[in-house]
Amino acid sequence: MISAPILAYCSSGRRASTSFQLAQDAAPGPLAVTDGKVVAQQFTHDVLIVGGGAGGIGVAASLLRREPGLQISIIEPSEQHYYQPAWSLVGAGEFDIADTVRPTADLVPATVRWLKQCASSFDPENQQLTLSDGSTHCYQYLIVAPGLKLHWAGIAGLEATLGSNGVTSNYRFDLAPYTWSLVQTLRSGHAIFTQPAMPIKCAGAPQKALYLSCSYWEAQGVLSNISVEFDNAGGVLFGVPSFVPALMRYIERYKANLQFNSNLVAVDGPARTAWFDVKDSDGQTSRVKKSFDFLHVVPPQIPHDVIKASRLGNADGWVEVDQKTLQHLRYPTIFSLGDACSAPNAKTVAAVRKQIVVVAENLLALRQQHALMTEYDGYGACPLTVEIGKVVLAEFGYGGKLLPTFPIDPTVASRFAWVLKKNLLPAIYWQLMLKGREWLARPGKV
Repeated sequence: MISAPILAYCSSGRRASTSFQLAQDAAPGPLAVTDGKVVAQQFTHDVLIVGGGAGGIGVAASLLRREPGLQISIIEPSEQHYYQPAWSLVGAGEFDIADTVRPTADLVPATVRWLKQCASSFDPENQQLTLSDGSTHCYQYLIVAPGLKLHWAGIAGLEATLGSNGVTSNYRFDLAPYTWSLVQTLRSGHAIFTQPAMPIKCAGAPQKALYLSCSYWEAQGVLSNISVEFDNAGGVLFGVPSFVPALMRYIERYKANLQFNSNLVAVDGPARTAWFDVKDSDGQTSRVKKSFDFLHVVPPQIPHDVIKASRLGNADGWVEVDQKTLQHLRYPTIFSLGDACSAPNAKTVAAVRKQIVVVAENLLALRQQHALMTEYDGYGACPLTVEIGKVVLAEFGYGGKLLPTFPIDPTVASRFAWVLKKNLLPAIYWQLMLKGREWLARPGKV
C-alpha cells in the first residue's frame, strides 16, 4: 500500500503516468491515473466481507469450500487475530496468552484478498462502500462482521488506570496476564468484579473472572480474608434461568456479595476508589462510592460508529437482520453475523460458529436465485468456568431454550466441560472453524 505521495510531472502526463504505474506495480494501492491525474480507484468483488475476526474469516472459508471460484475480499485493519475466549483462563493462570494470538495473514484463506483498511462509509443503495484510504469498493454481496466496540471511555478515569493500581480486565489481550498477577498477590482486602448493561460479548465472562479468582483464593486458603463483590448493571445473575441455581451455589460457596442494578461509572485508580450508579426498587438512581484492592472491569460495549452512522443499523446501531436468515431486512444482498448483527442471541464465538453456515448457505442460495433455506435458531454457548477444573456448559437458543450438544446435564458443573473449554475448543477454533470445517455446526432448515 502506498504510504506517501508520489509526485511526477511532465508536459504530456505520460512520464508521470509511467512513474505512477511503476510504483503501483511495486506496492498496489487504491489510486489510479486518469488523464494524467491521480484519482481514487474503484474495485468490484463477488463477496466483500467487513471484518476479519472469527465471523469474517470463518464465513470466507466456508463460502470457498462450497464455491471455490468466488472472488472474496476481507476488510480488516488488524495484523493480529485473537482467540478471546481463552483470556478468562489466562487471567486465572490456566492458559498461555501467547497461544491466543496469530498473524491475520496466516488465517485469511489463500485466494481471499486482504484489504488492510477500515470501512469508513456504506452506500447500500449502490452496493458499494468506501475505505479509510479513499478507495471505493463495489460488491455483488456484502457480509458485515466487524464485531463491536469496547467503550473503555464510557467509564470516567478508567483508561488512565487500566493495568495499574489493581485495575484490570480480561477483555483485553495485554491485561489478562495482569489479572493473573493481581490474583496471585492478593491475600486480603476488597475485590470487586463488574458487569455493564447488556448486550456484551460473552455475557458469562464477567462472572467467570470472579469464579476463577475465588477458586484460586480458596485453594490458597485466603478466600476468607477477601471480601468479594459482584456489581451487575442488570437485574439477574444470568439471562437463562435454567443455569442460575448452579451458579448461585458457587456464589454462596465463595460468599460473594451480589449487587444488582449497580453500574460502574467512574474509577480513581491511585485512590483505589470506584463509583457506581445504583438503581433502587422504585427506579431511583444514587451514586455510591466504594473502595477496592482489586477491581476487574468489563467495559460498556456498543456498535461501531461507522455502522451507527450508516443506513445498515437499527435504532440501536446494530446491523438490522432477520434473526433466522441473517439477511438484512432492507438490503437483500447484505448479510451480517457475529457481535455486530441485531439478532437477539448471546454474542459468543459459539454463536458465530453456527451463524457462519447460515450466512454461507443463504448467500449462495440468493446468488443462485433460490429461496433462503437455512435458519439460525439463536444458538449460543457460554462455558461458565465456575471453578478451576469444572465448567457449567450453558448452551441455549432463542427464548432461553436449552440446546445441549452432548448427552450430559448442562446445568451441572463437569470436568468434561472443563477439558472441552481448555483443550478442545481452541483447537476447534484454529483448525476447524477458521478453515471452513463445520464440525457440529449444522443449522436447521426452513
